[in-house]
Amino acid sequence: MELFASLLMKVIATCTGLSVILGLVFFDRLYAMVDEDERAYMDPLSWKLRILWPAIQVISFFFCSFLPYEMMERTEKRLMRTGVSYLLTAEQFVALRILSMFLVPVFVYLTMAMLERFELLWLLFALVLGFLFPDLWLRDTRKRRKLGVIRAMPVYLDFITMCVEAGLNLTGALGQAMEKGPAGPLRNEFGIVLRDLRAGLSRADALRRMADRLDISEITSFVSSVIQAEKMGASLATVLRVQADQRRSERFQRAEKLAMEAPIKLVGPLIIFIFPVTFIILGFPIVMKFMAGGLL
Repeated sequence: MELFASLLMKVIATCTGLSVILGLVFFDRLYAMVDEDERAYMDPLSWKLRILWPAIQVISFFFCSFLPYEMMERTEKRLMRTGVSYLLTAEQFVALRILSMFLVPVFVYLTMAMLERFELLWLLFALVLGFLFPDLWLRDTRKRRKLGVIRAMPVYLDFITMCVEAGLNLTGALGQAMEKGPAGPLRNEFGIVLRDLRAGLSRADALRRMADRLDISEITSFVSSVIQAEKMGASLATVLRVQADQRRSERFQRAEKLAMEAPIKLVGPLIIFIFPVTFIILGFPIVMKFMAGGLL
């Protein structure tokens, strides 16, 4: 009986090894059929994405290319507003969601196997979490990008205003602001505006494209004011100075709002963590005295 069990385990191990080898060979054949990824004008991949990139390429080439065009267009707009469109295409992002939907349950299953506990509900939860995880990452990236743009905007507007008042046109002022301004998403967007201008687009179209990419009210107001000033022949330096002052006052107002919200946000941690510990420290000597006196 022990010999039969030993032979059965060897057969299972051999079949598992052959399945893994055949799966890898099949995947290599599929990956060889995928078109070469041109990333000369794309952002570099992180080490995590480089590990998953062959699988993402295979899924996007053989599956995502058949998805509805409207779905891909909506995904592309979301990627453009978060700045991830220079890292992933819409098809590759959907492929990442599909791959994450399978990898997270596998990780949860291996964890449960090590703990020798199996719960189907956790696997279903991991399946949903794996599908939504790239979307949550995209929302977090969008928030950080928006915050970076809003924080850097008054500084860039000051640079642009000073350059325009010194006699430069708006294109030259943007170039000077990029050289002197802090690194961040707004600097990258102004670089794209300059690239569009060198490609032959008008200034209004290049600025409108930036407003569409960012989809931030402060940027939209700035673009509308500049375009309106150019159309009406108003002083561009005055418009830029007003925009810079307005953005700076809004930044101070946001800081005051966050400062006023801080005490309210501290109420929860105080009730949950600080107050119970304080009551224990104060009440422990009293309880000990009662116990020593025989009252408890």
